[in-house]
Amino acid sequence: AKKCKNLESPLKHGDSFDLNGLELYEELSTLSSMLPHAKSVMDIVQFIHTSKLVDIYPNVYIATPILLTIPVSVASGERSFSKLKLIKNDLRSTMSQERLTGLAILAIEQDITLSLSYDDIITDFAAKKARKIAFN
Repeated sequence: AKKCKNLESPLKHGDSFDLNGLELYEELSTLSSMLPHAKSVMDIVQFIHTSKLVDIYPNVYIATPILLTIPVSVASGERSFSKLKLIKNDLRSTMSQERLTGLAILAIEQDITLSLSYDDIITDFAAKKARKIAFN
């Protein structure tokens, strides 16, 4: 009950609340007895939606998208910091911020990086940086 009540305060806008913590706890208690074999939050959301019980369980219906979104946002942040630790070690501590950011993006977006053609990149770079010397 305390955790449901704690979820109430971040979802407060002025004097109004998006959900009621105590009602959320009661709704979850009722649903857990109705769905003892539910294996995931998605099972509960699908049950509420297909049974057209959104009006009966409004707090659960509001809280579940938040619950399903949080792990994704946390995981992507953790992945970024994990890659950053691999890139910026003691040997590279003098690296500029711009280079570190570029390397981090390359490491995080590894699937795109692996599909790049290095020959094309080198050719483009050489064409842009080539100095044209006129011989007389």
